[in-house]
Amino acid sequence: MSIQAQPLLDWYDRERRDLPWRMAPGKTADPYKVWMSEIMLQQTTVATVKSYYKKFLENWPTVQDLAGADLDEVLHAWQGLGYYARARNLHKCACVVTRDFNGRFPEDEKRLLDLPGIGPYTAAAITSIAFGQKATPVDGNVERVVSRLFKVEEKMPKAKKKLAELAATLTPDQRAGDFAQAMMDLGATVCSPKKAACAICPWMGGCEARLKAEPTDYPKKEPKKPKPTRQAYIFWITRKDGAVLLRKRPEKGLLGGLMEFPSTDWVERAIDKQEAQRQSPAPALLKELSGCVRHTFTHFHLELTVLKGQVSANPPINGVWVKPEQFKDYALPTAMKKVAKHVSQCI
Repeated sequence: MSIQAQPLLDWYDRERRDLPWRMAPGKTADPYKVWMSEIMLQQTTVATVKSYYKKFLENWPTVQDLAGADLDEVLHAWQGLGYYARARNLHKCACVVTRDFNGRFPEDEKRLLDLPGIGPYTAAAITSIAFGQKATPVDGNVERVVSRLFKVEEKMPKAKKKLAELAATLTPDQRAGDFAQAMMDLGATVCSPKKAACAICPWMGGCEARLKAEPTDYPKKEPKKPKPTRQAYIFWITRKDGAVLLRKRPEKGLLGGLMEFPSTDWVERAIDKQEAQRQSPAPALLKELSGCVRHTFTHFHLELTVLKGQVSANPPINGVWVKPEQFKDYALPTAMKKVAKHVSQCI
């Protein structure tokens, strides 16, 4: 057992967080549940994930159940979690594990990396937490703890490789899964981004940032580049019965496989209104609604101007007609829900 590891494990035994996917001390973790929680927790807070995790397990208790589900069902259940590529890969991975591994996740870290949607962090998390093997999952919490512990001056994201190497030196041969979760808990509750509660940290005596600098100055980061803003016209086309035209986005790419109101391309320039009207998915007299819908994605801001119109007949369309009260039955991303709300406020 590493000298550095034991104080953290002792702390974890006293202070561990009670989380739905975390097994009680001495119990063996279910790889399916570990995998599910780790995919959901990417880019998402613990508080948000809890209800989704419970819902998914109720709907699909085993990896075979998830593999047997329709992708649209999975995307619909995922609504609100964002980063929808995770949901598509979740379903894809379940299919591969069911088909190629008889419903059992491989215990080898390298083989896990071959599965859809599983990267180095998730593979290491499953290996250590579910199978008890020595592996070092490194997420943002772990990077922050390690950068402060060793006072790493190299800036993020270039420092990621070094931080991963340093984290690996800390991982003990025994209780690797507990140690991984202890590192995550330490970063989430004690060594947090804006405040370091050094007085209650089990590693306070050896932390270089506490001894020689200000812990919250670490990890060092490059200045963020400003996000560009993309614009588009979005079409709210209705029939006489009030149904609205929806279409499905391509499976690959941003919001892949989800439903949306048709729109022009999302571009970083002003769009000519007359050109936009010529791109209408159905013939209708279009009226521009006041204001615009704003939404922020990871790499850009989006501004949508709504063009509203009604068709007089049932023209051939690429999409489906859905009444607003039935929107809840479709996988609509947050940006589209904002559009629906904006239209309802303008009527």
